[in-house]
Amino acid sequence: MTGIVIQRPVDWQDTDAAGHYHHSAVIRWVEAAEAALLAELGLRWLFGRIPRVRYEVDYADRLWFGDTASIELSVGKVGTSSIRYDFVITRIPASAPPAAQTPPTVAVRGALTAVHTPDAGAQPWPADIAAALGDTPTSQLEPTGAREHPPEFPTLSTREV
Repeated sequence: MTGIVIQRPVDWQDTDAAGHYHHSAVIRWVEAAEAALLAELGLRWLFGRIPRVRYEVDYADRLWFGDTASIELSVGKVGTSSIRYDFVITRIPASAPPAAQTPPTVAVRGALTAVHTPDAGAQPWPADIAAALGDTPTSQLEPTGAREHPPEFPTLSTREV
């Protein structure tokens, strides 16, 4: 599968009155990962042509001001005119020593679906775009939420933003 990993600090504006991340930070982080992925694939120009039609999130743990959010985004499914991204956000604690051996905590899992609409209405993906996105036959895909662990995919790059 096609995917990317980026990291973002949990900034003050990402938190709520309780001191942990606000749910609205998740979509911004996921869209930042999507932008990085599309840029890596040479498809940045798709913005404005792939509106969101579905967004689902499972919140498993908190991220706190000063932590690092590691966002793993993968292409879960390329449909006739849609794309489903699967994502996992893990927490890297601010207080963790650099050589800490404890694995990051999964804080968020979810999926985001967008539809290719270059003009009015959904239209099939051109073959070159579907290929760049890592088109996979539907029969080989897992349903959303079926994974116990983050998706395994060849990472195009890791970026600190």
